[in-house]
Amino acid sequence: MNITDVRIRKISDDGKMKAVASVTFDDEFVVHDIKVIDGQNGLFVAMPSRKMGEGDFRDIAHPLVSELRNRIRDAIFAAYEKMLAEEPVSTPAE
Repeated sequence: MNITDVRIRKISDDGKMKAVASVTFDDEFVVHDIKVIDGQNGLFVAMPSRKMGEGDFRDIAHPLVSELRNRIRDAIFAAYEKMLAEEPVSTPAE
């Protein structure tokens, strides 16, 4: 299974969620709403999930092997870093 496209949508700088990604596999299957979150130990990727009962969340789509999870994470982080690098630099108002 090859990752053929990653699209990143930046979220406001406020808060822990920094971006939402969509990842396409083999130009045939896409997973939306993968979150890039700034946690206590740095950025991490959270798979799409649904609230179940009393505050519990359950992933609704996720890789079964850690190798694929790592490839997805690395592809999302690369796209996220590229998006940040392409952002216009704002200059402080004088």
